[in-house]
Amino acid sequence: MYPIITLRRHREESILRHHPWIFSGAIAQMPPDIVPGSVVRVCSSDGRFLAVGHYQPATIAVRVLSWDDRRIDDAFWRQRITAAWQMRKTLGLTDNAETNAFRLIHGEGDGLPGLVIDCYDHTAVMQAHSMGMHEARNTIAQALKEVCADNIHHIYYKSETTLSKTNHPAMLNGYLLNSEPTAPLSQSGGAVAMENGMRFHIDLERGQKTGFFLDQRDNRSLVGHYAKGKTVLNLFCYTGGFSCYALRGGAARVDSVDSSERAIQLVNENVMLNFGAQRRHKAICADAFQFLDTTEEMYDIVILDPPAFAKHRQSLHNALQGYTRLNKLGMERVVPGGLLFTFSCSQAISKEHFRGAVLNAALQAGRKAHIVCQLQQGMDHPINVCHPEGEYLKGLMLYVE
Repeated sequence: MYPIITLRRHREESILRHHPWIFSGAIAQMPPDIVPGSVVRVCSSDGRFLAVGHYQPATIAVRVLSWDDRRIDDAFWRQRITAAWQMRKTLGLTDNAETNAFRLIHGEGDGLPGLVIDCYDHTAVMQAHSMGMHEARNTIAQALKEVCADNIHHIYYKSETTLSKTNHPAMLNGYLLNSEPTAPLSQSGGAVAMENGMRFHIDLERGQKTGFFLDQRDNRSLVGHYAKGKTVLNLFCYTGGFSCYALRGGAARVDSVDSSERAIQLVNENVMLNFGAQRRHKAICADAFQFLDTTEEMYDIVILDPPAFAKHRQSLHNALQGYTRLNKLGMERVVPGGLLFTFSCSQAISKEHFRGAVLNAALQAGRKAHIVCQLQQGMDHPINVCHPEGEYLKGLMLYVE
């Protein structure tokens, strides 16, 4: 049916616990002509069937699609997408008058490792993180169209930055279903999506990830809850999600800082879109570390939401040093009795590692800090209980004396 990959003796334990990754070091034998992106059957050393998954020549050699010995056909994709849609429906995201932006497929959390699909109004953005998902993109788009026909009218494929061009040198981003949506566009292109009653320009083609960081929805709301009358510093602001929630929450002043001129343009567009000309907001194009090193301003609320400092375990030490330095500088800018919202989106950084870095930062800054809330990714980014690595977003809300 499919090429067979055989594991080494006693290397099936994690697979039997339904962990969806099979590492290259666990493989004993496989066909010499196996094509990257192929669907394969995985068997134990004594020939027992274990799983079906996508193969690629990498450290994570197989990403498991099914624990049943079945074909990965049209029915499979429809079943998985239907299950994911039903989960979002249960969470109140598929028919919400105030929120039309949510994650529909979250890789391992939805039993489809290597695949991300985010929905912005009637446009879905698909991103492949494995060669198998890339090869199946058109089949997935067809299944998505069939399952969500009344809700999704456009499917944009965006994987140039998530897959190696060595394997796919001619791969281009583009629409798999229909053309560019006719919804309102930002000055630089992209759809306008709604989140908790606020509107945001989504740069589908050039924006980071799929265009917006949907995983921070609940944490943005939390910032807004505490922002009334406060001065707020939003570092690594990107499109200004935290800034807009703080402004809606009644913040006295919000400073948004990002090193990207493109991000500063987007945050200004989003503030204008929601509030019009706004004297309470200032967008600053600057490196976050340099800004913290040079500013003398103190803030009631400081938000640290940097990009991943560690994408691999090999960079763990340097990343922890970076988190420690950033949080030290951030704490030094919080007024006594203020709040620090700090995050790590590095999958290689555990909650314990991150908390340790924040502890060291408090000691170096000479500030007493109290964890008043632990934060994580939104509900539409589910974590497979057999795949703890899926809990990639770690956050702390700290009261700083």
